[in-house]
Amino acid sequence: MANTIGEAAGKIWEYLDKNGSASVTKITNETGVNKNDIQRAIGWLLKEDKLLIEMMGRTETLSLK
Repeated sequence: MANTIGEAAGKIWEYLDKNGSASVTKITNETGVNKNDIQRAIGWLLKEDKLLIEMMGRTETLSLK
């Protein structure tokens, strides 16, 4: 399980590094990682202090620190 979450975290990090900030839905759709693994990976990246979460209107967006 930890390997799956780590791989998902890597995909999120790479996506945000290449594309800039994005919503969780957009990241999920464009990376092909399932929603549960995305949520776990977000927690991983937050614990590692790699992500910012901001509200843009009603949409929560993720970006790299």
